[in-house]
Amino acid sequence: METIISACISACVTLLVCLISNRGQQEKTRALLEYKLEELTKRVDKHNNVIERTYELEQKLCVQEEQMKIANHRIEDLEKKGG
Repeated sequence: METIISACISACVTLLVCLISNRGQQEKTRALLEYKLEELTKRVDKHNNVIERTYELEQKLCVQEEQMKIANHRIEDLEKKGG
């Protein structure tokens, strides 16, 4: 009978230690995942910012190219009138 009681106590203690250990590991894993997610979010925000800036630069470039075409046509017209 004593053997059964000691085995039950040993099993309960082992189970308790396992539960405590698993709980600690879960908390560490959750913290690590939250940190990595936060860092990934920051990188995505930076990437999106670069994409937005690139789009704005492309729009400005199109406007400047159109202005250059207009200026070149005006110069050609002035050269034809003067020549």
